[in-house]
Amino acid sequence: MKSILPILSLCVASLQPVTALAYQVVPVDNGGRISGKITFQGADPAPRQFIVAKDADTCGSGTRSIDFVRVNNGALTDAVVYLYKIKSGKDFPADITNAELNQEQCAFKPFLGVMKDGDQLTIRNSDPVLHNIHTYEIIGRAKKTVFNISQPGDLKTLRKRVTLKRGTAMKVECDAHDFMHSFTFVAKNPYFAVVGEDGSFNIDDVPPGSYKIRAWHGTLGEKKATVTIEAGGTTHIDFVFKPK
Repeated sequence: MKSILPILSLCVASLQPVTALAYQVVPVDNGGRISGKITFQGADPAPRQFIVAKDADTCGSGTRSIDFVRVNNGALTDAVVYLYKIKSGKDFPADITNAELNQEQCAFKPFLGVMKDGDQLTIRNSDPVLHNIHTYEIIGRAKKTVFNISQPGDLKTLRKRVTLKRGTAMKVECDAHDFMHSFTFVAKNPYFAVVGEDGSFNIDDVPPGSYKIRAWHGTLGEKKATVTIEAGGTTHIDFVFKPK
């Protein structure tokens, strides 16, 4: 009678979870460029107004205006364009390993930050008051807590490792001050660009091929498209966002 152990081993192996391969850094010869612009069509949403009800010596008083959708002469700012699930290519920019989020005068700075998935985010408290940093992984229209931690005024620096399973960005809020808001794009590959004040972007050194490309905005969501890159060439693509 033949042993059934090899068959059982094969069955067990087939039940093991499949781990996605990590992004691989490889030389890119004669890569292409993606360039374009993000614009906004329709009425520019007004900034939201929040009442500042505590810690007036540090936070100020009255109301705090947060412009979640900044439009500059028709261009949408605070947006990121990135290639989705590219497997290999150039290395990450060196400065992405120094990602910081500062709390100053009861505001998160920067309003839109960028970090590498799996790295540590340095969180600074430049205020003499307690803040509570609550981060949410943005998954479509849903949000899932990544970490939720208090930072007293005398605890000036915290570091938290961030790995997102499904989303590409985090919403950041302060549970102690409801008028503090920001976003952090969490890059899973180096092919991304934060748009300029004129909505323009460039992504360089892209290996020739066809890719899925997305434009992300923390409040307005994502736009999707595909691009084909030729060696040494430039591919132009624009994205248009509208009020939700």
